[in-house]
Amino acid sequence: MANLIIVCGPQAVGKMTVAESLRDKLRYNMMMNHDSIEISDRIFGFATPAQKEFNRYFREKAFELAVKYNVDMIFTYVCAFEMQEERDYLTMLHDQFTQSGGSFYFVELSAALEERIARNETPYRMERKASKRDVEWSRANLLHDAEHHRLNSMEGETWFEHHLKIDNTHLSPGQVADQVIEAFHLIPNKKDEKEYRYGV
Repeated sequence: MANLIIVCGPQAVGKMTVAESLRDKLRYNMMMNHDSIEISDRIFGFATPAQKEFNRYFREKAFELAVKYNVDMIFTYVCAFEMQEERDYLTMLHDQFTQSGGSFYFVELSAALEERIARNETPYRMERKASKRDVEWSRANLLHDAEHHRLNSMEGETWFEHHLKIDNTHLSPGQVADQVIEAFHLIPNKKDEKEYRYGV
């Protein structure tokens, strides 16, 4: 029975570092949304039809295997809350894990726009996400999506039974991870480090 934790929020809100903290505290395996994006970009080019299709297959197979082999997962995701297809996709993941006996946890992060703009250019982000090294494009993309999409849910809006909202403008990744663990009563796995963060 595999669990899935979705760490959701707008660009540069801190999803990756929060997910990494959760990974290390819980010994869950982790897939960033950019893991599939970066590898499919390298193979098929940026935003080409082949890249988009491979990106989708990559994620689908990862989740399928997590359920098959009972691997607890963390996944980072940017959601446009105004789009029904986004809710349909996340609901599909919810059903995929819960119908196999696991649990689904949805962690939604938010932070002030000025803070996200600053975080967008941190060296660690540049190191981990090749597509963000074009800082001018990355900043423009962040501002465009902030203007044209609803990247956080509205007050009082919840999509799932286990839906936790955290404003992490002034919180460290470890503090956010501790809040998640406490809120959902999560228990760390007993795994060797190489089983959940090999090569990281």
